[in-house]
Amino acid sequence: MDHKTASEGHRVLVCAPFGRDALSIKVLLDAEGYDVAICPDLGTVAEHLDWRIGVLLLTEEALKQGNESLRQAFQQQPAWSDIPTVLLAAQRTNHAARPRPMPAGRPDNSIVLERPLGKASLVSAVASAMRSRQKQFAMRDRQTELAESESRLRLATDAADVGTWDHDPRDGTIRWDARCKALFGMPADTVVDNALFLAHVHDGDRKNVEAALVGAVDPAGDGGYDIEYRTIGMTDSVTRWVGARGGSFFADGQAIRFIGTIIDITARKEAEEALDRLNRTLEDKVAERTADLEAEMATRAHAEDALRQSQKMEAVGQLTGGIAHDFNNMLTGVIGGLDIIKRRIASGRLDDLDRFMDAASVSAHRAAALTQRLLAFSRRQSLDTRPVDVNELTQSLEDLLRRTIRENIALAIVSNEQVGFAVTDANQLENAILNLVINARDAMPDGGQLTIETSLVELDEAYATAKPDIAAGRYVMVAVSDTGVGMSPDLVAKVFDPFFTTKPIGQGTGLGLSMVYGFARQSGGQVRIHSRPGEGTSVKLYLPAGEAPEGSDTLAALRVQKGEGQTVLLVEDDDSVRVLIHEVLSELAYRTILAKDANEAIPVLASDRTIDLLVSDVGLPGMNGRQLAEIARTHRPELPVLFVTGYAENAAIRAGFLGTNMDMITKPFALDALGAKITAMLGG
Repeated sequence: MDHKTASEGHRVLVCAPFGRDALSIKVLLDAEGYDVAICPDLGTVAEHLDWRIGVLLLTEEALKQGNESLRQAFQQQPAWSDIPTVLLAAQRTNHAARPRPMPAGRPDNSIVLERPLGKASLVSAVASAMRSRQKQFAMRDRQTELAESESRLRLATDAADVGTWDHDPRDGTIRWDARCKALFGMPADTVVDNALFLAHVHDGDRKNVEAALVGAVDPAGDGGYDIEYRTIGMTDSVTRWVGARGGSFFADGQAIRFIGTIIDITARKEAEEALDRLNRTLEDKVAERTADLEAEMATRAHAEDALRQSQKMEAVGQLTGGIAHDFNNMLTGVIGGLDIIKRRIASGRLDDLDRFMDAASVSAHRAAALTQRLLAFSRRQSLDTRPVDVNELTQSLEDLLRRTIRENIALAIVSNEQVGFAVTDANQLENAILNLVINARDAMPDGGQLTIETSLVELDEAYATAKPDIAAGRYVMVAVSDTGVGMSPDLVAKVFDPFFTTKPIGQGTGLGLSMVYGFARQSGGQVRIHSRPGEGTSVKLYLPAGEAPEGSDTLAALRVQKGEGQTVLLVEDDDSVRVLIHEVLSELAYRTILAKDANEAIPVLASDRTIDLLVSDVGLPGMNGRQLAEIARTHRPELPVLFVTGYAENAAIRAGFLGTNMDMITKPFALDALGAKITAMLGG
């Protein structure tokens, strides 16, 4: 800040009682921007000495009046205040004969100028004196701040119960406050030296303390001091834990001051020791409790295993009981129909045989459908997964579904144009939708609304984390909803159980929803069901979304054609199935080489005999059909392979099982279907 405009010490007080000196000086300094006040005598000057005065400008003549009042005014100033004085003295020729009278301030804070003098000299002297005065105010402010800081420090140390020390390593002088002495059990008037200090440090800690002290005053170190040790009270012999922190100040390669603080940490140390004892005790208790928990967990695991085994046996009993009931009904139709046919033929009554043959065939097909449902539930059916246009598929089912439901049920198919393709088995998806529609129909005996809706949904990571039974990603959702009787929560929890049904005995197998569930899970999707009594049910089928296939997969139905004498290697371990397939191949004019397993087939494949097609069961004893096909391809790389499977875990997803120029047909199959498949593979 400019000394001319400072808030304090900015005024020039002029006392030149004779002539026009005072006015001339004021005019000159006013022109330089100074705040100038004129006093007629030194008494008036003394009265005006306050915080605004920066410089006294006096003439030698003014001092001849006597300056006692001015001297007293100076003595009443604060210790930091010493107002600078500029004395305008008359010119002398003999300085030693007539000394100048000095103003009341310190001689070293006075500037004497001899007259006559120039303007520049006067202005320069006033500016120098004014700057000196501003330094006094700055020093006062720093002293005030230091005093306030020291006061705050004292308050803080008193409040925190902190002791302080100050040590001069050069002469060994040590100053401790009363709190520091109290931590060593010393009276407040004790004179402390280094020997007394170390004498009251615990024997077990003295060596560490001495090393820390040496390191703190070593100029090669950082001067830091941070240590915890025990003291032995000089008068009370009490052992106390203290924590000391401090540091040294260095000059000219030596420590000149070593200061710091000290606090009582006895309570903390006692708490740490108590915690350590508790931890050791706790470890024993934890080990004991762990052993108890392990024994309890073993007992619980044994009980849970027993419960799971009981539940498993109950489920197996329910499953086998349901299968036995349904298969007995179906086998009765097959066995009974065949028995009647045999009796009629034996007695020569050949009329009306078709009716019993049809009854046996219907029962056999029902049994085949039941096995497919069981495989679907167990997620072991053979799926031919590929991109399927879900909207097109649902629309194509409309006529069939309308014939399936009653006239008092309104059907609506709502297709979302953004749905696109799902990666699934089209035939199994049709069966799943048909099963859901039949369930919805039966839930609306008095009619209602049946809605089939498609949509594209995105399941994020948060949903997948909350519902870990499905992965995050894009899914095509097919929802079948009805306004029927609905179900209670306890029934909803059981609907996917095998053979569980809410329908009367004889009206349902209890495998419809379990088949839908197994199909969805095997396809990499999931099923969700929402139902409320009296409001209806909605079953949502989630299938992985896919991209449109390249080109069309739609092929015209192949008709069975006779062969041209091509050779087929048939590998089938079941005698009855082998005989039937052999018969079909013979009727279609194919030559057949028969083998019961891979061991019989491999030599034929390795020979130079002509083989146009390999037909193999997947579930062969020993080496399976897929492994046999790999060996066949090493001998005959272009050989077509047709797999026949009733159930094979590795063949459940066809796309990952079949290789180039391979196909699959699932047991049981119609003989015409087998013939058509063979015809297609041989290029008929």
